[in-house]
Amino acid sequence: MRWFSATPGSVPGSVPSRRATRQARALASCVGAGLLLGAAMAVAPTHDAHAASPHHARHKAAAGTEAEPQTEDSIIAIVNGSVLTKRDVDTRGRLFALSSGLDVSDDIMTRLRPQIVRQLIDERLRMEAMLERHINVPVAQIAAAIAGIEQRNGMPENSLRNRLAQDSISLTTLIDQIRVQVGWSQVLRMETGSRGRITATEIQQRTDALKREDGKPQYMISEIFVPVEDPHHPETELKFTETIIQELREGAPFPIVAAQFSQSQSALEGGMLGWTQEDSLDPEVVEVARKMPDGAISNPIRVAGGYVIATINSRRTVGHEMATILSIHQAFLPFTQPLNPQDPSDQQKQTLQQASELAGKVKSCDEMEALNKKYGEKHPTDPGELRVDRLNPQMREVLENLKPGEASHPLVSMDGIALIMVCKREERNVALQTPSEIADQLLNERVEQTSRQLDRDLHRRAVIDMRSKS
Repeated sequence: MRWFSATPGSVPGSVPSRRATRQARALASCVGAGLLLGAAMAVAPTHDAHAASPHHARHKAAAGTEAEPQTEDSIIAIVNGSVLTKRDVDTRGRLFALSSGLDVSDDIMTRLRPQIVRQLIDERLRMEAMLERHINVPVAQIAAAIAGIEQRNGMPENSLRNRLAQDSISLTTLIDQIRVQVGWSQVLRMETGSRGRITATEIQQRTDALKREDGKPQYMISEIFVPVEDPHHPETELKFTETIIQELREGAPFPIVAAQFSQSQSALEGGMLGWTQEDSLDPEVVEVARKMPDGAISNPIRVAGGYVIATINSRRTVGHEMATILSIHQAFLPFTQPLNPQDPSDQQKQTLQQASELAGKVKSCDEMEALNKKYGEKHPTDPGELRVDRLNPQMREVLENLKPGEASHPLVSMDGIALIMVCKREERNVALQTPSEIADQLLNERVEQTSRQLDRDLHRRAVIDMRSKS
């Protein structure tokens, strides 16, 4: 949800309607401040994740077909009887270009194609594993995942579907990615089975280990893992990795690229590994992490099994990190139709006036809760704790100077106006991991091991008939 400050301002390139009243001009001036409340608790966009094995068993290459002109229906590969066509590969490539927001050149796309083919093969194999286990991903779950992508990126409802249509990309391409992502997670839960239960002893052992690491570096790190098929000839994967790094350094969002191309289970989280101490990373990655500045994109890092591209989001000392934590309440006054900043409706003008009056009257979080219920509780009263240094700059400016019990000025979005109040402000050592966080970390490590082993098994049993070079 994109929020805009209702304080006076200007919009580059916007021309207010001559019919606009003072309230209308106030609404029109909202656009441009760009306050994104959702980004206060941002999660990496949800895209497809792949964790392919570096081994492809029983591949068969058809001789002579490379020279034949390819059509959209030309067969690239047959995976256990499932046909992969040039159209499938081209469409996935266009989806990546749209997702990254970059003008991806034909040369770049050509270099990406081999990896896209590998990932589509992985999807075919993972879908078979889902079908063998009678896993069906409900349509509602896929729709919710797409809605989540839109919300996390501040996009209006159905805008992702519309953008795909504008770029002549079938919605099925995105649906297939999400179906495999969600279904594969269920496969891994079934395969992990009883090993997915983290015991109190294991949590205590990890807690003790963290105490021994007290004072040592810890990284909020994200990765893209590219497995190498033949350790003696990693040239193809190295070239692909260098191409991805070029796109990242030109502005492609790391979480989107990781979700599209990383073959580690962390791709489910946009490549984010969370807070990780050095003894949990490959030594080669540690050596680079110690030297690289935060936010930089690493060169290819050769590790066991493949290459890693890493970026450090932030760093801290194990057991020591103080941060300001806010508990807030909000009230949301909805519009009856989307806002046109140049020509707001009478209802929208009246809503702005009501919000401005209420901002001076509401004096407690209990009153803010009651107000949100009065207007239908379209957004949750309590969105959860916020860490000040993780807020986007605009939202930080709004909340940083608010005293407990003081309402913010109206924050206008396309579908309504919010008032926010700080209920509690405290300094907290956020480097101390809770038992729940430790359990999640242990489970993620276990699931990652299961994923790589199962991928290797699927490839070992597969018959993959490569008909054409990609």
